[in-house]
Amino acid sequence: MDSKTDTLIGYITHVQSSEFMASVTLDSSGNFPVISLQGEQILAGQIGSYLTIQQGDICILARVNRAGSTTDTPSQPGGWLAMTPLGVLAAEKFHRGIHSFPTPGAQVHLTTQNQLAQLFSSLSAKGVELGHLPSQPAVPVSLDATALFGRHSAILGQSGSGKSWGVTNLLQQAVRTMPNAHVVVLDLHGEYHWVDDIGIEHSAFDDRIAQHLDARRLEIPYWLLTFAELVDLFIDRTEQGASTQIAFFQEVIHSLRRKANADMDPAKISIDTPVYFSLADLYRHTKAANEQNLDFGKRKGTLHGKFDDLLMRMQSRLNDVRYDFLFKPRQRTNSASLSALLRELVGLGQKRSQITIIDLSSIPFDVRPTVSAQIGRLVFEFNYWNPNRSQFPILLVCEEAHVYVPREQQTAFAGTRKSIERIAKEGRKYGLSLAIISQRPHELSETVLAQCANFLCFRITNPDDQAYIRSLVPDGESNLIDTLAALGRGEVMALGEALPIPLRFQMHAPDPKPNSSDTDLHRHWSATSETVDVEIIAKNWQQQCLRG
Repeated sequence: MDSKTDTLIGYITHVQSSEFMASVTLDSSGNFPVISLQGEQILAGQIGSYLTIQQGDICILARVNRAGSTTDTPSQPGGWLAMTPLGVLAAEKFHRGIHSFPTPGAQVHLTTQNQLAQLFSSLSAKGVELGHLPSQPAVPVSLDATALFGRHSAILGQSGSGKSWGVTNLLQQAVRTMPNAHVVVLDLHGEYHWVDDIGIEHSAFDDRIAQHLDARRLEIPYWLLTFAELVDLFIDRTEQGASTQIAFFQEVIHSLRRKANADMDPAKISIDTPVYFSLADLYRHTKAANEQNLDFGKRKGTLHGKFDDLLMRMQSRLNDVRYDFLFKPRQRTNSASLSALLRELVGLGQKRSQITIIDLSSIPFDVRPTVSAQIGRLVFEFNYWNPNRSQFPILLVCEEAHVYVPREQQTAFAGTRKSIERIAKEGRKYGLSLAIISQRPHELSETVLAQCANFLCFRITNPDDQAYIRSLVPDGESNLIDTLAALGRGEVMALGEALPIPLRFQMHAPDPKPNSSDTDLHRHWSATSETVDVEIIAKNWQQQCLRG
């Protein structure tokens, strides 16, 4: 295969508003040319690569979508390219949109390293560098920090695509660039802070910038739950008597909140006000209504026997030690304890920190969605009532968001879904941005994803997930979704307001790394002996402790 130094590879043959066609001059072997450019050998015309169309004062940047060869004249075979125009390079800067289109005959050149660098020149001072171009590793890729963290973003990719690495790299670079950042991470699987087999603690972030909070020890008490979230925990909405149970709960909980906070103006205490009330009193009221008799036992009350299943569910939850952090708090036993909890959540407690990792891996799986949504709501309310919210923007990172923000509306966690959707629709006005992370975008709430201004997509091979993402991005960028299945590990297709053009790039490896590496199955299965302490496994299960 021949090599040349001239960047000219062909000429424009057809021009449309959304696509250019070009003929390509093949080398002497009948192959697409290889260009020697700034010490690198670059194969021209690769899918996803960038070319410039030059004609007079016009210099347009375009991305290659399709390529092929023609065999109409065997003696002179040629190649062709289909490209999507992206914008104009002028005065050493990139500008979106095209005002003057080229005509057939315009030259098609390989894009130089300097021209590609112009894409990110305006972001050098206020951007975060996340990676580099795969075809030209010397070209760094930076994203606009304000557009990325000041808007909602979705980070999507199947398991093993490098998603956790990407999130860790993103947050590490953000804190390095902006030392006054405020980030809250909902860590459902203990990927960002963990204890190894010999009991040593590890973290994906430096201890000087991050704090780790075990959700059990943090204590996020039941009385901070909204009414809808309490209903999610105790009432089966599919039961025949669910509406009666909900109406009873609404009246009693509202009354108990007012009773337990007699020093407050009762008119300002709503069903959702985050003030203490007694869960034991709620159970007693429910039991009394279920057993009520009238006329000295001659007649049964209107609610007699209506709450049998509800009382069983309540008793089951209240007697389960796994739920003690939620239903039997030791620290958060009065309304005044709310301020201390908020301080810890946003990194303003005894240890000041830019990143707060809330480890939810130790709490029961079926209550994680409720607790996750509750934390999100607490962070939202913090800035909602913060008069200096514009000076204290917060990023909430939602790992495995499809678990508690499902697409289906009729689920057991309708209340949690509603809480996160409210943040997606209103949070940006109050200085709270979301980073929605999921390996199953098809199962995510469309309301939440529709509010995202940026998409960082790792490898996705599932057709349903690809189709769902394609329906959410602008029409001009929907063809990029076809490349998601071909992305390598750690490669990202980025679209949105945080970068000048839709871009495929390789993420930098984080340092330190999260606890998300694949198990070395071959090494473990090839070992001559196994060391499994079954007694420890049984003890951990019985004591509900994930530590070794």
